[in-house]
Amino acid sequence: MSIGVSLKKFTDNIPNEDSCRIERDFIAISDGAGGCGVFASEWSKYLVDHLSNNTPITSYEELDRWVDGIWEHFYQVHEQTALKYDGIFQSKFYAEGSCATIAAIWRVDKNCCQWMSYGDSVVFHYNKKTGKLEHSFTSLADFSKSPYLISCKDPMQAEGFRSGCFTIDDDSVVFACSDALSHYVLMMYMVTNYDRHNQEISAIAKSQSTDSTMLGIAASIDRIDFYMDIILKLEDVVSSEEDFAKFMKELYKRGLIEIDDYTIVFLKCDDEKCNIH
Repeated sequence: MSIGVSLKKFTDNIPNEDSCRIERDFIAISDGAGGCGVFASEWSKYLVDHLSNNTPITSYEELDRWVDGIWEHFYQVHEQTALKYDGIFQSKFYAEGSCATIAAIWRVDKNCCQWMSYGDSVVFHYNKKTGKLEHSFTSLADFSKSPYLISCKDPMQAEGFRSGCFTIDDDSVVFACSDALSHYVLMMYMVTNYDRHNQEISAIAKSQSTDSTMLGIAASIDRIDFYMDIILKLEDVVSSEEDFAKFMKELYKRGLIEIDDYTIVFLKCDDEKCNIH
């Protein structure tokens, strides 16, 4: 059963700006950028709701055409809403609009999951047999940079688009996360596969940043099994919003994840049932 869960920041009363969607052979996630413009949660939901669940976006040109075909209605509706607020709010809407990331996976046949992303929401493929993790992002250090964002009013940048196909089998785990949780997953994979990532780990360790602090804590944990302790744990807690919230709070207290909205969705294709918490 495909399943997902989305949790707003547990440190404030700001609405959850993440959105996700799960259907048969399809998952999508969007992270509204609260620091850019207004109506972030509405825009993220609008984006995932308007994606086709059976026609993958495979190029920047296709993504650009898709956004071009849907942005205007959102802008017009929310312009009218913005006019009900004060001048500062209106000015922010006209200057910055609404912004969000997006990532999606379409299972196109038995052995291929087509994916695309724009921004720092990330799609993952982990193979339990080979122990290999594939993902749509660039590098762990790039999470500290401003992400590429889809705007309801401004052009995108071609270099922000990424796409590909995960070749899957019976040992595959396919999922997507918003940025803070994606950072955790990728960081834990790196520390459990130090030999493959030692140069990147060393570079981050020297940066004296939030990333280096979290990485140091992660590296100090003894005997981590990436599948059992990270992937399987996330699969276990995703079925319960209460369990998921408890686990995210635990990771935060341990210094392994930053405060944010947290969203994760797993793509399962063994039946037609889907569930979002």
